[in-house]
Amino acid sequence: MAKGIGNGFPMAAVITTPEIAQTLTIGSYFNTFGGNPLASAIGSTVLDVIDEENLQMRSHNLGNRLLKKLAAIRDDYNGEIVGDVRGKGLMIGMEMMVKGKPMPKDHMDQIVEDCKDMGLIVGRGGPQANVFRIAPPMCINEDDVDFTAETIRRSIEKYCDRQAKNKF
Repeated sequence: MAKGIGNGFPMAAVITTPEIAQTLTIGSYFNTFGGNPLASAIGSTVLDVIDEENLQMRSHNLGNRLLKKLAAIRDDYNGEIVGDVRGKGLMIGMEMMVKGKPMPKDHMDQIVEDCKDMGLIVGRGGPQANVFRIAPPMCINEDDVDFTAETIRRSIEKYCDRQAKNKF
């Protein structure tokens, strides 16, 4: 894991089973920054805050709230625009579709731009780049979750309105 573990400080960690860890003998594993006391102190502090503020449970609860709201958007469009909605905690994917196929990049660009214009930045991923990657920081609250879902909904509505106009 990386990025968030240092809360902005560049660091990463490897988690494995004891059996696998025992195979990493001297000389079989190399790490340029291994044992850095500053990184160790920062990583330990971040883990303490996550534990003290119960951020894992908070992420679980807020993630479930967002998943439900995004699933409702999918259902409102009968799965024609939004395919799969998946995730765990605050790492969520929302697959965008057109007529049962991955949404083309230029269509995705329109929705991403509309989201950005309304104050929400979402990433893209997946083999066809048609999956919104929604991974907000753990400091968000319920209002932020509601804003995210509503912004995505409005962006999809604008997209559908443009598509309807282009048909005539």
